[in-house]
Amino acid sequence: MADFNLGFVIFPGITQLDFTGPFEVLSRLATPPSLSAPSRFPGARTHVIARSLQPVPSDRGLSFLPTETFETCPALDLICVPGGAGVVEALGDAETVDFIGHQGRQAQYATSVCTGAFLLGASGLLRGRRAATHWAYTDLLPLVGATHEKARIVRDGNIITSGGVTAGIDFAFSIVAELAGADVARAIQLGIEYDPSPPFNAGHPDKAGEAAKALMLQRNDAAHSGMRAALERLG
Repeated sequence: MADFNLGFVIFPGITQLDFTGPFEVLSRLATPPSLSAPSRFPGARTHVIARSLQPVPSDRGLSFLPTETFETCPALDLICVPGGAGVVEALGDAETVDFIGHQGRQAQYATSVCTGAFLLGASGLLRGRRAATHWAYTDLLPLVGATHEKARIVRDGNIITSGGVTAGIDFAFSIVAELAGADVARAIQLGIEYDPSPPFNAGHPDKAGEAAKALMLQRNDAAHSGMRAALERLG
């Protein structure tokens, strides 16, 4: 079969798990379980894309090496845009926004994790669409023409948006099941032993309790204000 190109757009200040979570799952489509075994999805290729090939730091200091630039990247069948503190600056970078829009309009799947939804939105891809993002930023989705839908993964046509950080892993499994079948998705899930059993039932504001929610909102206030200001500048 022809190559199926999966591309992850990275930029300074990404949240690493927004990127590495779905990358870990989706890259296994192209990774044989042994050297002699066939690929689970022949033709699958993964690309890590940035403005240049220089290391890209995450918002916690861990850096990544891109494999492609905007100029060398092939046409993508799936584009994934992570979120993170760096989204605010990336919104003001026309080259990044234009690349996402160009690739997203021709891709079979245009996807995001967490606040990466706002980069899809800035490129025009969320106008008139239902979407998810990190729970603390859902009130800003109308600024990019989107309607918030309360769900961990939201699909509207070829646009798939997911909630904060860990939701990217779940979205990736849904894509694997669609492309290669549920048995392959289950095998990859088993391979990475993705069997969550969190010590606290606090991963969503509906469950976390008022004290935890208030602490998170207080710590996140400046970031939320910065995101709003960046989106309003885009008009």
